[in-house]
Amino acid sequence: MSVHKAVALIAHDQKKDDLADFARSHQNVLSRFPIVATGTTGSRIAEACPDLEIKRLKSGPLGGDQQIGALIATGDVGLVIFFVDPLTAMPHDVDVKALMRLAIVYDIPMALNRATADTLLKALG
Repeated sequence: MSVHKAVALIAHDQKKDDLADFARSHQNVLSRFPIVATGTTGSRIAEACPDLEIKRLKSGPLGGDQQIGALIATGDVGLVIFFVDPLTAMPHDVDVKALMRLAIVYDIPMALNRATADTLLKALG
């Protein structure tokens, strides 16, 4: 992943605090990249990591997932970290699947849980 590409941070409601904690743990690595995040997730991460510059997009169900998908398609995102809650039904599940499809099509690394996200950021660090 080249330095100019952003890291996208997304989390389902039950995983937002986990992602904020993850960002706090990896703030040194994340600070080297532009960060984009969906609405509420971006707010939580900004509270946990006030020194990180985060471009907040719309909330996931209101189009934020699609905005990140567009950034993948234009080559502006090089890594997606999406803490998924597999035990809760999501009304915007089709948007999540579309985002995942774009990450696969454009060969973008995508972590869906903390273990994978830790491994990817350690590789960058």
